[in-house]
Amino acid sequence: MALDTANIIEQLKGASILELNDLVHAIEEEFGVTAAAPVAAAGAAAGADEAKSSFDVELTSAGTEKVKVIKIVKEVTGAGLLEAKKTVDGAPVVLKEGLSEDEANDLKAKLEEVGATVTLK
Repeated sequence: MALDTANIIEQLKGASILELNDLVHAIEEEFGVTAAAPVAAAGAAAGADEAKSSFDVELTSAGTEKVKVIKIVKEVTGAGLLEAKKTVDGAPVVLKEGLSEDEANDLKAKLEEVGATVTLK
């Protein structure tokens, strides 16, 4: 049984997105595979090989000492008091982007010292 590749490609070109989605799901079920796995594995492998050189500091939660967190946010962002309060109230929010590992860890430590929850990305 020979596969008519050109005919299959022409049929795929004329298919709707819903039809293609159904086709993918049918192939996954029939052959016990998943279309997303190779892409995710390739992305994870590429990310593991690269050393992270810049970090984003995300304020996840202000904690119980919100006023102290607002003061630190005001200090590190150069924002006014009202803008710093809005930033803290809007958590989770990225406070600083593209910091070195040391700078990011210092800022994280400063915020966590007053009870904030911080994530480095």
